[in-house]
Amino acid sequence: MQSRFPAVVDDVTVRLIAGVVLVVVLASLALQQWWLFLPLAVDFTLRAALGPKASPVARFVSAVVRPRVTALPHPTAGTPKRFAAAIGATMTVAASVLWLAHLATGAGWLITGVVAIAVVMAVFPALEAFAGLCVGCVIFGWLMKAGVVPEDVCVECSTITARLSAAEPA
Repeated sequence: MQSRFPAVVDDVTVRLIAGVVLVVVLASLALQQWWLFLPLAVDFTLRAALGPKASPVARFVSAVVRPRVTALPHPTAGTPKRFAAAIGATMTVAASVLWLAHLATGAGWLITGVVAIAVVMAVFPALEAFAGLCVGCVIFGWLMKAGVVPEDVCVECSTITARLSAAEPA
């Protein structure tokens, strides 16, 4: 199945999704309920692989939360957001695997790895939700500048700034 990740996404919705992720991660940390990484891993994986319409969290935010937020839509390139979702998928899958390995072996050091990932998974969505700073997007930009990611992978990355500037009143 081909990805349905849009070329342009609403940054306000993305920030709200990050807020939901942050709440789940903080709950897992506060309550030591590491199983919460399993549904997050599934959600991030669906979002990265198939797009936000496949993500229960994104669908919930789009249907229930976003309509209650009066901020105007703020278009932003979707490809870096997809890359950020892939980072989230990788990290939450790793946390889930470590937790499951801990259950199977009882090795305490595995939980240390889960907690370390949880801390990072709290910082990244907090930066997105509250400051509008997408760490995955920054890394994606660095990879584009380094030539690791070809420019044609994200045409919107180069044109969205020009379109936003043209849309602003003079």
